[in-house]
Amino acid sequence: MNAQAASSLDTFTSVNAGPIIMMGAPGAGKGTQSKAIVERYGIPQISTGDLLRDNVVRGTELGQKAKAIMDRGDLVPDPLMFEMMTVRLKGEDCCRGFILDGFPRTVAQAQWLDNLLKDKFFDKVCSIPPVVVSISVDYNGLLQRLTGRRSCPTCGRIYNVHFQPPKVSGVCDADGSALQLRRDDTEEVIKERLHAYEAMTLPVKEYFRAAGRLVEIDGDRPVDQVTRDVLRAIDRHGNRL
Repeated sequence: MNAQAASSLDTFTSVNAGPIIMMGAPGAGKGTQSKAIVERYGIPQISTGDLLRDNVVRGTELGQKAKAIMDRGDLVPDPLMFEMMTVRLKGEDCCRGFILDGFPRTVAQAQWLDNLLKDKFFDKVCSIPPVVVSISVDYNGLLQRLTGRRSCPTCGRIYNVHFQPPKVSGVCDADGSALQLRRDDTEEVIKERLHAYEAMTLPVKEYFRAAGRLVEIDGDRPVDQVTRDVLRAIDRHGNRL
């Protein structure tokens, strides 16, 4: 690595990226962009699903409570998720910021998060309010992305018949396995998911828009262009330590 590259890397890893909330419909590319943010700033990505699974697997007191609720077929209530989130965000690896994926999903959760980050503890480790990056993709584009997904049951490689097809139709390039369509990637299911997402998250977007923290990114462009704009938005929002 030359001196210029090392200097550039040091700059990124000394940035207080702050709290970053990723929003976007299923298939909008949140996972891809979150990975780029993690690589650049060295901050963790946190999802409620991963948080729940981790607590359950480790058998924490909160995880045991959550497991009992989920075993009954009920949703884990906000107060329990809030406790898990509080513990996680106070982790040392969150000291320069973190990415929240799938949270907050409601205005009540957004208000709770704002109040949490006003706690004196976060004055020391993450003193700027969240920036909300919303990746927007045309509805028909989302349908193509999701209905076109195919996965290899053996190696897990993901393809898209419209944008990233395998060399041989229906067959994995790596091991020759027959590619599969996930049950929830059918058009009927996807339409329901997209409508549900819009109905649930519109009030959250308006909450952050009113607070002047919503950055909308056009996701109907090449991935590298979307990444460039996402990182620029975070750079403008964050502070150097």
